[in-house]
Amino acid sequence: MFRFASPWWVLLILILPLLYFALKKNKSGAFIFSGISLVKSFISKNNYHRNRLILRGLALLLLIIGMMRPQQVNKTEEILTKGIDIMLAIDISSSMKSMDFAPNNRLDAAKQVVADFIRGRKNDRIGMVIFSAHSFTQCPLTMDYGILLKLLDDVQIGQIEDGTAIGMAIATSVKRLKDSGGKSKVIILLTDGVNNTGKIDPMTAANLAQGLGMKIYSIGVGREIMAETKIDEELLRKISQITNGIYFRAEDERSLRQIYDQIDSLEKTEIKMKEYFSFREYFFYFVLLGLILLVWEFVLYNILKPKFP
Repeated sequence: MFRFASPWWVLLILILPLLYFALKKNKSGAFIFSGISLVKSFISKNNYHRNRLILRGLALLLLIIGMMRPQQVNKTEEILTKGIDIMLAIDISSSMKSMDFAPNNRLDAAKQVVADFIRGRKNDRIGMVIFSAHSFTQCPLTMDYGILLKLLDDVQIGQIEDGTAIGMAIATSVKRLKDSGGKSKVIILLTDGVNNTGKIDPMTAANLAQGLGMKIYSIGVGREIMAETKIDEELLRKISQITNGIYFRAEDERSLRQIYDQIDSLEKTEIKMKEYFSFREYFFYFVLLGLILLVWEFVLYNILKPKFP
């Protein structure tokens, strides 16, 4: 960034039109030389006043710019606020193949919406857990959203033995968030089924999350008319309620997108920054060049002034 620290000096430019009158009245004496062809050509009789005006005007303009103190400003920012740590827990059981989110199945629709959610976050660490009969960490907490999006794209149904272990998904997410340093810690749980396997009960895992100050937003996906849709909404509501989160129901991709948008608006990080500025001054160069031109003008027109034929 470039700026002038003392811009009011620009008003002195108004004196430049007075140069013509000052030069016209100037009758000062000078040494006379007749054999300096270069000087003579520069300040010939026809160009005498014009060239002298140009030199003096340019010199004064450079001096004025110097007095305005041109500066190059370098700004650096330090982010003081800790972001939000978010774990995305995504169901990849076989029922997520259902096509009620046509033209995509439930998982592909969810991946598209989650990808847009990730792209919209800044200064937050986001990780991902996938689950069916078991759960595992697809991506630990990271701010490298490019890597996270690549790993999200790799998620496929069939990676894990089929089933729906909601309690394990929450427990794995809690484990990843437990020692993180985020301002707040959030789990976004997306599933289309009923907990039917896993070593940890969902409510036990939810109580653990609540005790560690974590919030769970749970999302049930799928239409009720689909035979594969047997969402335990009562369980998901309880999980969210005890952790001060919210339960949502998405029956199509549009409503799913609106849910993630709502969560995005609810979980915003208030950014606080400290700014540092450094300045590089350029006034010396302009003033020096202006003075050189003034000296040159004085020498040419007062000391080396030639005789005109």
